[in-house]
Amino acid sequence: MIIKGIQKLTLLDYPQKVACTLFTAGCNFRCPFCHNASLVKGDDGPILSEEEILKYLKLRQGILDAVCITGGEPTLQPDLKDFIIKVKALGYSVKLDTNGYKPEVLKDLVNSSLIDYVAMDIKSSKEGYARTAGLQNIDISKIEESVDFLMQGNVDYEFRTTVVEELHDENDFLAISEWLKNAKKYYLQSFKDSGDILGGTYTPCSGEKMEHFLKILTKNIPKTEIR
Repeated sequence: MIIKGIQKLTLLDYPQKVACTLFTAGCNFRCPFCHNASLVKGDDGPILSEEEILKYLKLRQGILDAVCITGGEPTLQPDLKDFIIKVKALGYSVKLDTNGYKPEVLKDLVNSSLIDYVAMDIKSSKEGYARTAGLQNIDISKIEESVDFLMQGNVDYEFRTTVVEELHDENDFLAISEWLKNAKKYYLQSFKDSGDILGGTYTPCSGEKMEHFLKILTKNIPKTEIR
């Protein structure tokens, strides 16, 4: 596992659990608004050893409930499954953040009872995915496969979209509303400039526009909220 960072305590990343968050390096997307550019590139800063992480988790048994694994894109890590097995052996729940582009990895982890919660990013409508993910060519069927798998109820999950003024409009959310109809949970989160943006200049949507998108979505996805 190439782990570049750890947030030792979070009350926000895993719903209703006290958790820590691990940040893996590397990503197969190049979303221009990405706020973790250094993680996506994966070439900056030291690597935290697996032994160091597991030692910390052993010390926090009974204090922390869960471990969140995010990125970058964690499903690119070839030893992700082996690492999660070790985390689960310590009694932790595990949440995976993913872009859904490796459905075979997602399915294997869930079917092996190694993941308790999945947060999958929905970059845009199917038509807008390539531009928002920063790829000239994208196999949308991989995203669809992950979405379909999660919506079958195999694991607790949420979908979420980071909304960017320059990249999203009403038509995107009309299409997403149909695509994710009756999804369990869907969250909108406004873009924030972290100072570590992958490329370009982007701005958040106004509160009024976010509320407008929310109304569009709740017609087909009642459990939609602005986070």
